[in-house]
Amino acid sequence: MPAYLARVDAVLVQAVIAAALSFAHLHDIAVAAGQDGWKAWAYPVSVDLLLMAAWRRLRSGTDKRSGWCWFVIALTASLGANVATAGLLDLHAVPAWLRILVAGWPAVAFLGGSLLAHSAPQQTTPEKAPERKPEELNTSAPVPPPTESATPTSPAPSAPPVPSVPAALVHHARQVAADHHARTGAPIDTTTLRARLGIPAQLAEAIAARL
Repeated sequence: MPAYLARVDAVLVQAVIAAALSFAHLHDIAVAAGQDGWKAWAYPVSVDLLLMAAWRRLRSGTDKRSGWCWFVIALTASLGANVATAGLLDLHAVPAWLRILVAGWPAVAFLGGSLLAHSAPQQTTPEKAPERKPEELNTSAPVPPPTESATPTSPAPSAPPVPSVPAALVHHARQVAADHHARTGAPIDTTTLRARLGIPAQLAEAIAARL
């Protein structure tokens, strides 16, 4: 048998034994207090049902104050019967106050069970935002439309004209570039080409674009 099944079986057996003993003690107290027949057997059922209803209310998380109140009352009735049958009370000469408590228990149990079963749980309702009047909706200041800037924009500078390059100069520049590449292993740059040809920078850039 798996370990968890053994633990569950042990708990169930313990619960059955405890419930049977408590049931018997409550029955004995009811008989000693003058309740005989089916009435004596109904008292343990009433106490256990109230205890279970109070415990359920505590587990639900709503109105725990009421749940704790009736849980303590039912637990006191059950625990009191168990202790009273341990020899502390003469069951053949039950005091009057105990007879009164046993006789009044049905009304107490009925009240507690009704309150636990039918009381509405407390729910928090979200607060509604206050409604605004129509005249309050138009109190905001009008937003002025954006105005165009009066500052005149300066036209973008035009690119300088590309000078015309003679074909012979382009041919010579290619020879210079080939010689540079043969000596250095790298393509010629615009600065070196300008220095080798002795031409302006703008003309050198135009020739380099055609190489």
